Amino acid sequence: MSVLDLIALLVTLAAIFTFINIHYLKLSATIGLMLLALLMSIVILGVGTVVPEVKNLASNILKGIDFKEVLLNIMLSFLLFAGALHVDIQKLKEEGIPVGILAFGGTLLSTFMVGAISFYMFPLFGFEIKFIYCLLFGALISPTDPIAVLAILKTTNISKNLSIKIEGESLFNDGIGVVIFLTILAIATGGSGQEVSIASVGLLFGQEVIGGIALGLGLGFLGYYLLVIIDNEHTELEVLVSLALVLIGSQVALAYHISGPLAMVVMGLIIGQGNSSEHEEGIAGDYVITFWTLIDEALNAILFILIGLQMLVLAPAFMENTNLIFVGLLTIPAVLLCRFIGVSIPITLMRFFRTFEKGTIKILTWGGLRGGISVALALSLTAPEFGIDASITNLIIACTYAVVLFSVLVQGMTIKNLIK
Repeated sequence: MSVLDLIALLVTLAAIFTFINIHYLKLSATIGLMLLALLMSIVILGVGTVVPEVKNLASNILKGIDFKEVLLNIMLSFLLFAGALHVDIQKLKEEGIPVGILAFGGTLLSTFMVGAISFYMFPLFGFEIKFIYCLLFGALISPTDPIAVLAILKTTNISKNLSIKIEGESLFNDGIGVVIFLTILAIATGGSGQEVSIASVGLLFGQEVIGGIALGLGLGFLGYYLLVIIDNEHTELEVLVSLALVLIGSQVALAYHISGPLAMVVMGLIIGQGNSSEHEEGIAGDYVITFWTLIDEALNAILFILIGLQMLVLAPAFMENTNLIFVGLLTIPAVLLCRFIGVSIPITLMRFFRTFEKGTIKILTWGGLRGGISVALALSLTAPEFGIDASITNLIIACTYAVVLFSVLVQGMTIKNLIK
């Protein structure tokens, strides 16, 4: 299929599934679309047992989509910028300490706990795997997905203070999580032939984090200055400026190996100043906010349809080794436990000098949804240049997919009741 054919197919599916969800299922868009795509995958697999050509055609179309390239290098920049535009930066400043500790400390703690549990759990199902690869799995599954989290939060009636903690953590720990993943991947693969040392790992980590924040600050203040000059007189120019900055920022980050996700979050927070405040008018006009809301909703729809349809690609591995199903199911409570501990320890320590609302730990634990970013990072491990054995990548992908499905479908559907 050509790129245009593929876009036409995905947009058509998004429109059909959104219509069905709005008029019949009446679920959150994230949950409804992913559920429908998953059901479609199951139907295609069922029909494929009778008419193999149908399953083969669908599988070949999906295999032609580089999920990692589509999400991490294209969609993620748009989605993170759009999400950050709506965050109240004044509230975020007030909650800056807990957000920073949860985003960095919580993600790092969860990475090592998931890695340790996986190292001892996987052999019980016949999977012998080095500790460094278990850490790699911990790094990709620990960060909560801001795309899934923000989509679910829109449907809940949650306090502003708790909401900003969840929003801020999910936006920043995404960038931190990707950096931790890339750092561990460099160690696991020997740095692509280069000598890996503590200094080189520290340099890579610093380059990604500091470089991403610096790029976001630079582009953010440039965008803010340009929007002040335009001053809502030419709304189409405001949209073009914001769109150009996102595209330029993502390409610069990719070219210089710095964190694009962190850059987009920081830039979105600066340009979106005042948009979520009750008493202040944002510098980005209503037209810009409406445009990015539309982009956010459309890309969200396509993303979660792609996640649901990934079952067509992963099904053969599950069928060949049913142990992948069992280890995937057991990974779900293991990851939840690590999330609980990764949230509980920082918040318990911070309670000595800050006040947290009742149920904060429970809501942060259950509301820490995993989504497309984890799937994309797991699928990226299959790239030939990494030289990772197929048995290892199949195991990591299976466990990741199980956690993401449970996270979005079960946690996402029950978070409202937990908050109540």
